[in-house]
Amino acid sequence: MAREKPVKELEDLPGIGETTAEKLRAAGIDTIDKMATLAPHELSETYGLGLETAKKAVQAAKEATTINYTTGGAILERRQGLGKISTSSKELNELLGGGVETEAITESYGRFASGKTQLGFQITVNTMLPRDKGGLEGNVLFVDTEGTFRPERIETIAAAAGLDPKEALDRIIVVRATTTDQQILTIDRADKLIQEKNIKLIVVDSLMALFRSEFIGRGALGERQQKLNQHIHKLQTLADKFYLAVYITNQVMDNPGILFGDPTTPVGGNVLAHAATTRLYMKKSKEEKRIVRLVDSPAMPEGEAVIKITPNGIRD
Repeated sequence: MAREKPVKELEDLPGIGETTAEKLRAAGIDTIDKMATLAPHELSETYGLGLETAKKAVQAAKEATTINYTTGGAILERRQGLGKISTSSKELNELLGGGVETEAITESYGRFASGKTQLGFQITVNTMLPRDKGGLEGNVLFVDTEGTFRPERIETIAAAAGLDPKEALDRIIVVRATTTDQQILTIDRADKLIQEKNIKLIVVDSLMALFRSEFIGRGALGERQQKLNQHIHKLQTLADKFYLAVYITNQVMDNPGILFGDPTTPVGGNVLAHAATTRLYMKKSKEEKRIVRLVDSPAMPEGEAVIKITPNGIRD
């Protein structure tokens, strides 16, 4: 008896030929998992398949889809092995539960000169350190959307951390993105680069700058949020797949609906609010001091830390 062909691609499903598969992929249905969630009548009406054929295709997709179950105890055991990147501030590390976590997206938002980029520079350098010194012994992919990357600053912070400044710069892959398409493609195509260059941290500074400049007005909001949603979920996918950390900076606006208290609100809406694992609100204080407030975290309570931005980097 001949063995059935394993279902891996859309074309492997009964009744799905190359033409139909191309139409499905063009509509965003590009995996067996997505196919399994379709209703047969939707598949039939939209893509011109007979209803019985559509039923068989969807059923075959469901049978080929696997759901991985685990226990809370197993997740706890795996989480105990997560990497943490030191911020070089003991107080801020404690606020974050040890540092910037791998397999997670850490977002910092705040006004101009609040220290978001400086924190990004610090953890960029610290990622290269040995694990017993708060690093991940890896390299960094730095996506610069606002022209804020400063190699001179990296050299100074690296020297203070005991690293060779030139070698530290060579361990950072910098992409200067000037459009949202470039920004999105950089992340979409990062899988191979991450493996080849031992990337352990992805920095996007700033995540929303280009989205805000290209998608203007309420009419463009739906498309912007859809592209942003796919972009941020790709970042999370990379974090989970390659056990790396993601750090994004975000811009703010004043919310006119807030009459009392601080009206400062991060941009990006609910899409970004739900996607970020940890959210930090950074505020400029006197001279070198910055106040960092932990706004949202699934594991740590809300709180604040006071840090200093010194010539040598972030300090208590």
